[in-house]
Amino acid sequence: MVSKNQIKLITSLQQKKYRISNHLFFAEGVKVIQELLQSNFELEHLYTTQYDFESVLESKKSLIHENDLKKISALATPNSCLAVFKIPEEKEIINSGLIIALDDIRDPGNLGTILRLCDWFGIKQVICSKETVDIYNPKVVQATMGSIARVRVAYVDLVEYISKTKLPVFGTFMDGENVYKSTLPQEGIIIMGNEANGISEAIEELIKNRISIPRFGDLQKTESLNVATATAIILSEFKRNLS
Repeated sequence: MVSKNQIKLITSLQQKKYRISNHLFFAEGVKVIQELLQSNFELEHLYTTQYDFESVLESKKSLIHENDLKKISALATPNSCLAVFKIPEEKEIINSGLIIALDDIRDPGNLGTILRLCDWFGIKQVICSKETVDIYNPKVVQATMGSIARVRVAYVDLVEYISKTKLPVFGTFMDGENVYKSTLPQEGIIIMGNEANGISEAIEELIKNRISIPRFGDLQKTESLNVATATAIILSEFKRNLS
């Protein structure tokens, strides 16, 4: 059984203000939960419909019915488990190597996918504007597939952060230099912009290195790429000379 108070608490965590006030977030699915259990995230409680997660203390685990899982799940089709974790203190920002900076990314799926990409390409630090979707949004956590445990994320005043950095700053624009023909460093900040509006004017003024992903289609009518897709291409090019 899941008590009414537990249901109320867990479902409230779908909203940012309650995640902040309770210092808690939740994850769903065996893979994501296992990744988080093997990381530095501290488990508050695990709810599962199966006799699994043997390494978890019995005091931290509840075997529940599928109907109870539906009451606390954020998924249309609930998985077999849900775990509540404590939100850790934000770690010190890594100001070296390649850094991805996100300017007002609003779609949870995009942020989650970008974190997976950063994990894949060995990017240790992601910087988010304060308007960017919350990393502990359940849809973001789900989309990271566990990469949330391996990539540092910080929310800052992006204009102030970019203004103070000594690293080269790159931004993606339609009129930028062809990324396939650019000489790209192994250290710098790569800014990816909002899904609908791209990089904001205030940030654009601070960018000295404008790069673009050229269109090869005959009709040239596609206006833009999905921001996560664009991030994959850009990171691939920055990392290509290391292979």
